[in-house]
This record gives sequence, C-alpha cells and structure tokens, in this order.
Amino acid sequence: MEVDLISYINRGGIIVYILIALNTIGFTIMFWKIVVLSFSRLRKEKTINEIITFVKESNVSLQKESIDNIINRKIKKLEFGLNTVKIIASIAPLLGLLGTVVGVLNSFDSITKSGLGDPSIFSNGISIALITTVAGLIVAIPHYIGYNYIYGVLDSIELKLQKEVLKRL
Repeated sequence: MEVDLISYINRGGIIVYILIALNTIGFTIMFWKIVVLSFSRLRKEKTINEIITFVKESNVSLQKESIDNIINRKIKKLEFGLNTVKIIASIAPLLGLLGTVVGVLNSFDSITKSGLGDPSIFSNGISIALITTVAGLIVAIPHYIGYNYIYGVLDSIELKLQKEVLKRL
C-alpha cells in the first residue's frame, strides 16, 4: 500500500496544517541556533578576552558572582528563541490530542446520523484522530531532542567560559 502524504495531511485537516507551520518555525529556529553556536565557538577566545578586558578595566573589584552575571548575559543572548522551540515541543502533542478528540467526536456524530450499518463512516473519523496524533508526535519528538541538545551545548559553553575567565584572571 502506497502512502500518499498529501492525502494524509488533507485528511488531518487544519490541525495538521498548524502542526506543519509550527514544525517549520521550530526547525528554522533550531537550524539558526546551530549556525549561531558554531560561530560562537569560533568566537570563544574573543568573548573570553572581552570579559577579561571588561573586568580589568572596571574600577570595582568584581567577585565570581559578578563575572558569572556577565557570562550569563552573553549566554542569554544565545538562548534567544529556544523558548519557542520548547513551547512547540510542548503543545504539538496537545494539538495532536485535540485532533484525536475532534476525530472521535466526528465518528460518533456520523454514527448518530447514519447508524452502525456502514463501518467506513466510523473509520473515517478514527483515521483523522490517528493522523493528528501521529502528526503531533512527529513534530514534538525532534523539537524535544533539539531543545535539549542546544540547551546542553549552551550549558557547556557557559561552563567553559567561566572556567577560562577565572583561570586567566
């Protein structure tokens, strides 16, 4: 049996289209973050030198907490957009579940109108329910993985910056 993707998308209805839009947004953000992080690793030495220069030029003696705050501000700039990926990962399964409820509701409405004589009436609503559930999971799983991976990379960068700056001061 050949799988016709466009047919499945059309049968899933508006919820699948919303999930496709969210998927596109999320993957664009994750791709952009990976590109930015690749360049930020190349700029690590420059960032360390900027922080050290700032600390040395500052008239106030900075403690470790102040240095951590400076590094945290730099990392927060890199985190921009990750909350959107996290939200997409969180709501995609809920949208899939919404589609499931709508599909089952349509099935029961069809049974109410036509009776149980034709099983295809019931199966159409159930297939819509399953399509939206699968679509929600297909969107959510890679976004969870991507969010956790990128967040882990940022944590690693932050720890390395703290270690290097404190070592050089």
